[in-house]
Amino acid sequence: MAKVCFLLANNYEDSEMVNPYEAVKEAGHEAVIVGLEKGVELKGKKGASYTADVSIDEVDASEFAAVIIPGGSAPEALRVNPQVVEFVKEAHAQEKVIAGICHGPQVMISADILKGKKSTCYIGIRDDVKNAGAEYFDEEVVVDGNLITSRTPKDEPAFIREILKKL
Repeated sequence: MAKVCFLLANNYEDSEMVNPYEAVKEAGHEAVIVGLEKGVELKGKKGASYTADVSIDEVDASEFAAVIIPGGSAPEALRVNPQVVEFVKEAHAQEKVIAGICHGPQVMISADILKGKKSTCYIGIRDDVKNAGAEYFDEEVVVDGNLITSRTPKDEPAFIREILKKL
């Protein structure tokens, strides 16, 4: 089965982490929480809590089949970290699945991997996605090659379905 990275920082949208994480594990895949620091408790906006299994400086993109980026305000903290950005660039260069929901595509923008791609996101960052060179679609999930994007928690079933298809 596949090894899947969940890029996480504080203030993520709880369900956008919990539901894909549980679905990946239930499908028999290994889910690894990668944070800015190993062993740190990462809290969601509504009370969910996970501990980072490893820090971003301990991982290599080649270890994973997929990188999942939950939304909320966590992507803001992730996208300003050069190691996170480089990790996502490397994963993309290696044609790994990269999936971002809600504000998750902010990390994809910072990694400069959306140019010329079809994408969706939370409406509040739609202009950012367009300015990064992506073609925006207001759809529950958009798949373009190895990239998967979704808008909001209500789109999670489609987001999860497409991730599991790619794994």
